[in-house]
Amino acid sequence: MPQTHLTEIRFDQFDLARPLHEGLAVAGLVYCTPIQAQTLPLALAGQDVAGQAQTGTGKTAAYLVAALQRLLNQPPPEQTIGPRALILAPTRELAVQIHRDALQLAQLTPFRLGLVFGGTGYQQQRAELDAGVDLLIATPGRLIDYYKQKLFSLASVTVLILDEADRMFDLGFLKDIRFILRRLPPPAKRLNLLFSATLSYRVSELAYEHMNDPKMIEIETDQVTPERIRQGCYLVGNDEKIPLLIGLLRRYIDSRIMIFINTKREAERIWGYLEGNGLRAAVLSGDVPQQKRLRLLRQFQTGELPVLVATDVAARGLHIPGVTHVINYDLPEDAQDYVHRIGRTARAGAAGDAISFICETHAFCLPDIEQFIGMRIPVLELERELLAAIDPASRVRSPKRAERANSTPTPRRRRRPARRNNSPPPAS
Repeated sequence: MPQTHLTEIRFDQFDLARPLHEGLAVAGLVYCTPIQAQTLPLALAGQDVAGQAQTGTGKTAAYLVAALQRLLNQPPPEQTIGPRALILAPTRELAVQIHRDALQLAQLTPFRLGLVFGGTGYQQQRAELDAGVDLLIATPGRLIDYYKQKLFSLASVTVLILDEADRMFDLGFLKDIRFILRRLPPPAKRLNLLFSATLSYRVSELAYEHMNDPKMIEIETDQVTPERIRQGCYLVGNDEKIPLLIGLLRRYIDSRIMIFINTKREAERIWGYLEGNGLRAAVLSGDVPQQKRLRLLRQFQTGELPVLVATDVAARGLHIPGVTHVINYDLPEDAQDYVHRIGRTARAGAAGDAISFICETHAFCLPDIEQFIGMRIPVLELERELLAAIDPASRVRSPKRAERANSTPTPRRRRRPARRNNSPPPAS
């Protein structure tokens, strides 16, 4: 794997506690990425930081190292009924991912880590909080739910981290974020770290209101999209999209592929054609149950599942190593979503391919995308042999739809016609 994404700054150059150095070594982290190299010296010295960098550049490790070192430097208070470090994430998938990384880096420390997110595990998470945690990773809604039940206090928080702050605004979490921040100790009594793919006006306003004179760190790039992503597009008719998709997937041997669709209904339809033509895939959308979503992501991350068909619920905040191809089956209407989608590949210094279908329905989105990324997306030649021969009857139903279709309908009771004017039935 190329190492052009790394700097010459090593983690062992920082004055970190031994358990952290060993945790970094186990995680295979030796050299810092640019965002780590610029934010860690400040955060370790107690300076608040608002950092901007593209996804997949190591922001999670940067703030986890700073938070854990802060907890190691400061002995816990004699009495505490709440976490000492709080990490807020916009989505449950990102929260789970942060928790996984934190467990690896903190495995040799004495800290108890907690994870709180909506959708599942209500009693289990409640019991974990009740038992006490040192570092808590949470989504805002479920955290506020437990807080209002007085399961814990926020008075002992000495480290606050906001991850993917711009995404929190997009998802409408501003009111929840402010509710939480107003119940923490004053900004001067805690270390505050904010990380975001973009430092918009709203994000900057939040930083200055609830942080202690934060230092703004922006990792500039020559391109909005990482240069290691090889972009290309095919001009196709709507009826050619399924044959082209299957033709491409049959060529991408031993690959890990994410296919982005604009709607969950279309995602199910695409999945049906892939499964019906011998291509194992799964759908990740907003209405997939939480436990299933986590299982699918785990199977995709380990390579057990080669293809993931996703709506934009999976386009932000997830670090899935080894994604070789991103296919925009539908062009997104928001140009920023295009950047976040293709950012699922070419992470941590790797290279990747991003292929987009320019079809009759979504072609109008292309000019805005090209203007936003500052380049023309190369048009690839559509070779006829790329279009697979597809039998329309090959599409299979999703398990849920098939179950509904195959279930025996409950017979309806035949209603007797109502009598008029309460008249008696005719005599026989």
